[in-house]
Amino acid sequence: MTTLRNSVNLIGHLGNDPEIKTFGENRRMARFSLATNDYYNDSEGKRVTETQWHNVIAWGKMAEIAEKLLNKGNEAAIQGKLVNRSWEDKEGSKHYITEVVANEIILFGNGNQK
Repeated sequence: MTTLRNSVNLIGHLGNDPEIKTFGENRRMARFSLATNDYYNDSEGKRVTETQWHNVIAWGKMAEIAEKLLNKGNEAAIQGKLVNRSWEDKEGSKHYITEVVANEIILFGNGNQK
């Protein structure tokens, strides 16, 4: 039941190719954006698409999978958890970001193999 406390499931399209970083000897991270769409009808009955962008991080084996299989435009399902973090820039301004840390990635369709 603890996995339900902080759980995110998204299906969308990648907004960019995963950016890969290596920390230390073998610690790898992949960072990419994922767009999800919601649809509704406005007051005039016209269908409206509302796009939300999500920042996704994958570590270790998930980062390797992202690097090998994911490309901009791919449709993928992401299962993970929300993480909030903050940092200060050089001018001393504090910034906040919410990210999805991926535990599982499923690629739909063939994808564009690298």
